[in-house]
Amino acid sequence: MQVTTSSSSTNPFVPGPNRDCCKLGAKASEFRGVAFVQQHSTKRTLSQACKTKAIEAVMASDKGTDALSAASGKGLRGKLNKVVLAYSGGLDTSVIVPWLRENYGCEVVCFTADVGQGISELEGLEAKAKASGACQLVVKDLTDEFVKDYVYPCLRAGAVYERKYLLGTSMARPVIAKAMVDVAKEVGADAVAHGCTGKGNDQVRFELTFFALNPDLQVVAPWREWDITGREDAIEYAKKHNVPVPVTKKSIYSRDRNLWHLSHEGDILEDPANEPKKDMYMMSVDPEDAPNTPEYLEIGIVSGFPISINGKELSPASLLSELNDIGGRHGIGRIDMVENRLVGMKSRGVYETPGGTILAAACRELESLTLDREAIQFKDTMALKYAELVYAGRWFDPLRESMDAFMENISKTTTGSVKLKLYKGSVIVASRKSPFSLYREDISSFESGQIYDQADAAGFIKLYGLPMRVRAMLEKEQAKK
Repeated sequence: MQVTTSSSSTNPFVPGPNRDCCKLGAKASEFRGVAFVQQHSTKRTLSQACKTKAIEAVMASDKGTDALSAASGKGLRGKLNKVVLAYSGGLDTSVIVPWLRENYGCEVVCFTADVGQGISELEGLEAKAKASGACQLVVKDLTDEFVKDYVYPCLRAGAVYERKYLLGTSMARPVIAKAMVDVAKEVGADAVAHGCTGKGNDQVRFELTFFALNPDLQVVAPWREWDITGREDAIEYAKKHNVPVPVTKKSIYSRDRNLWHLSHEGDILEDPANEPKKDMYMMSVDPEDAPNTPEYLEIGIVSGFPISINGKELSPASLLSELNDIGGRHGIGRIDMVENRLVGMKSRGVYETPGGTILAAACRELESLTLDREAIQFKDTMALKYAELVYAGRWFDPLRESMDAFMENISKTTTGSVKLKLYKGSVIVASRKSPFSLYREDISSFESGQIYDQADAAGFIKLYGLPMRVRAMLEKEQAKK
């Protein structure tokens, strides 16, 4: 295995302009063939080991056992040279490898992104990819980039989709797709492929990113082309092409995990009338079982970006990881919602976002001090559109990038700290302070002051209420006729 190291000199604590498979992570298989392994701690075990390293493993194809060599010529559906596949190691992506080789006569480079989904999802991928017929496996640690360049801008914008969803999966897809485009350039691929179904949002998110960053790449989406309709078909195809079927405990839920959140879909959740089972949750304890004593913590924020917990400065990814642990043990960040998918259907999902819920509350509360009424109202209006664009996969759309420039500018004074009380699933604001606070005790006090003369309110009310008064006078005159 060849290991290459990458690093960035960018200061993660200083906000700046945004820089430039489906279902990787817990939702490793659309067939739910990979069970998510519960971890009591959400600390980034793998990422802490890799830190800023990007791992590239190159494997030679076993042509003695592979009858589908790229050199065999045109495939059943055409000819491609080399395809970069979003790869998780689950059943679906395992069978996509030989399917691509058979149908497009191409070499397949498997790509896996670490966005904080947990080390269990990344173990043994090299052997699995090689056994499936891939010529190369590339694994990159994207956790820091994910949080700093995708999560934090959304957090600063206050982006929430349909009143509840904090966009955990939506933010992860463009960073993965961007990395795939980079890998395609590095290995000389002429196409990219993903394992997203034709019913979901992720196919759109991946492909819009491909279009925006390299419109010359061809895109292959097997779920929209092949005849495989379910798990049994996939297993038969795997056996036919001598692909070892991943032997794992089958999960009853379809899950997606990254450092920001964990989503749950499928099984009993498909009926919105069913309450989620208590043992389904994995990042957070049941609020009823949370500690009986509240925990206080203080979040430090600079220009809309969180930088510290209780005075300790941390990198974005480390800060989020620590808050996941803290929030999880207090049952913070659970939501159950029916949302409108981009493709038109409604779906029901349950999300765990402990650290993100804490950060969203802190940023929102600090803005109550630093932004005036008009600024807050306009920012909230833009946040709705911002969330819609991210949900729809338009991260690299010029509109979102322009809106992000506004968010950066409006948040220049959103600096200070917020103290929160965590207690049995609730995030309660205890205090907030900022050197740019627009709150003035000498003005807000009920006591008399020099800046605000209460007598001035009479004239203001008369002018402010003039339209209502004129309308009432008109109605009264018309009633006399």
